[in-house]
Amino acid sequence: MKKRSNMKSPIFSCFIAVTILAMTVTSAGALSDAYKENIYNPGTLKPIDSKLKVKVGQLAPDFTLPAIGGDKVTLGQYRAKRNVMLTFIPAAWTPVCSDQWPGYNIVEDLFAAHETMILGISVDNLPTLFSWTNQMGRLWFPVLSDFWPHGKVAERYGILRSDGVAERAIIIIDKQGIIRYIDVHDINERPPLEGIVRALEKLK
Repeated sequence: MKKRSNMKSPIFSCFIAVTILAMTVTSAGALSDAYKENIYNPGTLKPIDSKLKVKVGQLAPDFTLPAIGGDKVTLGQYRAKRNVMLTFIPAAWTPVCSDQWPGYNIVEDLFAAHETMILGISVDNLPTLFSWTNQMGRLWFPVLSDFWPHGKVAERYGILRSDGVAERAIIIIDKQGIIRYIDVHDINERPPLEGIVRALEKLK
C-alpha cells in the first residue's frame, strides 16, 4: 500500500518529468556513431494509415509470436500474472524506433512497480530484429517478430499500414486480458511516457 501511495505523490510526478528529459537525452546520445550511420531515415510519413479493429474494454486478441531469444511468447501466458503493454513499431533501423525502445530501459522500475510486462512487436524478421537490438543494447523486455504470416497480429488489431508496416501504437492490457488503453500514435513521433504512466496508474 505504501508503494502505491508513493507512485501518486508529487515526488513521483517530479521523477517522471526528470525521467522523460533523461529519456530524450540519453536515448539520443548513447548510440555509437557507427550505429547511427546505419539508421535509415524514411522521411515524414502519413501520421496514421490504418483502421483500428480493437477498442478499450474488449478482450485483447490472443497471439503467439517468435522472440529474438529463440522462444515463442503468447499474450495469454501473462493472464492473471502481469499487465501487458504492447508496443508496436513500424521498422527496425529507423530513427524514432531506435529512440523509443531503449527509452523503456530507463524506466524499467516504473513498469515493474505497476506489474507490467512490455512486449515489443515489429513486422521485421528475426535476424533483422536480432541485429538491430544488439546494436542498440540489451532490452529487458521480449522483442517479437510479426513477420510471417506478414503482419498477422498487427492486422488483427487493425494497425497494419497499407505499406506493410505496423503503426506506432501502444496498447495496455490488464491482468484479466482486457484492453485498458490504446494510443495509435503519429508514426513520426515517439509516444509520450506521461500517457503510459497515467494508464498504468488506472490499473491499480
